[in-house]
Amino acid sequence: MRRIAQPNPGPAERIQWLETRGRRVEYRLPAGRCLLEAVAECFATSGFRSGVLNFEDGALGPLAYVIPARSKTGQNAAFYSERFLARGASRIRAGAVTFGTRQGAPFLHCHAVWTDADGHLRGGHILPEETVIAEAIRASGVGLVGTTFAAEPDLETNFTLFGPIAEPVESSPADQRFFALRLRPNQDLAHALESFCRQRGLAGAVLHGGVGSIIGARFTGGLRVDAFATEMAIRAGRIGRDLGGALAARVDAALVDLTGVVSEGCLVRGDNPILMTLEVVLETDGEDLRHG
Repeated sequence: MRRIAQPNPGPAERIQWLETRGRRVEYRLPAGRCLLEAVAECFATSGFRSGVLNFEDGALGPLAYVIPARSKTGQNAAFYSERFLARGASRIRAGAVTFGTRQGAPFLHCHAVWTDADGHLRGGHILPEETVIAEAIRASGVGLVGTTFAAEPDLETNFTLFGPIAEPVESSPADQRFFALRLRPNQDLAHALESFCRQRGLAGAVLHGGVGSIIGARFTGGLRVDAFATEMAIRAGRIGRDLGGALAARVDAALVDLTGVVSEGCLVRGDNPILMTLEVVLETDGEDLRHG
């Protein structure tokens, strides 16, 4: 499996995670608002300080973003390009958001793929404070109770990255069971999620959100991305039993690589290692294996 050396050794525990409570949410992010402000307001109105979303339609414009690039200093395994600004309305094809805090203030991490005003397919890491919603966006996901995704320095990658931390908030009987995860580099995305579920006796899970990066990409059907650095959004995902009864993850993703090329499809299990991070929330699906 492909592997990229990081600047520093990482912890033995390759998934940072918390079991938590939460509720599914659906929002309409209004046109004319800054993306960060609109997302923060929606979560706050529902009583949440953190959560994840997937975009279902809508448009952004102006849209400020960066794409992955090679590191010029060697202090990171990969870095960001210069800032791009797409004017006009860029129509969203897929997008995922992790919402939480950075230095105590609301912040979000968003990767998306879109068709710009000139009809070109683009993608990247959206700069949420500089991006405006051009047409209302429908978004769905999970609001978290008792857990916050907080942006903190990560020694292994030399980036400030979102990871779940505990927040002393009392949940209500209406809240459901979720797991908030951050996957660390150089482990296959699907196998890591499958192993996580097996170790906790989960019969399966539905993925919500899904912002991260993988080392190139291998898609079912033969499509492959050889450029090593990507910015990825999970469009949909589920972990369930295959025909043999084993847990298997099916992950549909969209990403842009460091050449600016967008690729989309279902990821091959066992051949898509994490580059820097993956933030995702799992909703338990069915009875636990240890009980059923």
